[in-house]
Amino acid sequence: MNEIKILVVEDDRSISSLIATTLKINRYSYVTASTGQEAVSLCASHLPDLILLDLGLPDIDGIEVIRTIRTWSRAVIIIISARGEDSDKITALDAGADDYLTKPFSIDELLARIRAAQRRMQYITGTEPESALFTNGDLVIDYTSRSVTVAGREVHLTAIEYKLLTLLAQNAGKVLTHSYIIDRIWGGGVETDIVSLRVYMTSLRKKLHAASPSGSLIQTHIGVGYQMLRA
Repeated sequence: MNEIKILVVEDDRSISSLIATTLKINRYSYVTASTGQEAVSLCASHLPDLILLDLGLPDIDGIEVIRTIRTWSRAVIIIISARGEDSDKITALDAGADDYLTKPFSIDELLARIRAAQRRMQYITGTEPESALFTNGDLVIDYTSRSVTVAGREVHLTAIEYKLLTLLAQNAGKVLTHSYIIDRIWGGGVETDIVSLRVYMTSLRKKLHAASPSGSLIQTHIGVGYQMLRA
């Protein structure tokens, strides 16, 4: 039995059944919900490690479900939605989602996303740098509490945004290529393209800029990658 607990939130019975059967075959522990209210209730009572969330729910929009859950839970949230525009992805990521899978999707890709999420959980809980704090100008990363502040204001990041920021911090001053970042963040287990990376990076930079509009420590090198500047 895989150790993580998964909450499946999907109102389409056929898709919910397909996901549930897939999780059962692969020995994942899971519970299912078909409405937003039920999802919030089950999240509070079962404390899942990972949530597979449809945005088009019958009672509450999935974005509101994310925002509600994020007030107390750090569970990895993977969106599974027919909404495929970049603006939809950015809205979901800004609300607190960690990953985005567009319908229709393949079962193999879904399982790959779940495995990638498991690796990220293991990375965050087991391989933080030895120093408890990273400081660069107004930016402070507390690896012990996994909290980020900019100019004294706390910045709430998703798991992927946090991992992107810590990767840049650990290589401050260096230009990291797109392929290097994708390999380190997703471990090569998921086909993640540069466009998707840009979506995550845009969300991260937007949150950092909101806390301190005076300047950005993350510099884009067009066609190459990203760099954290030293303040």
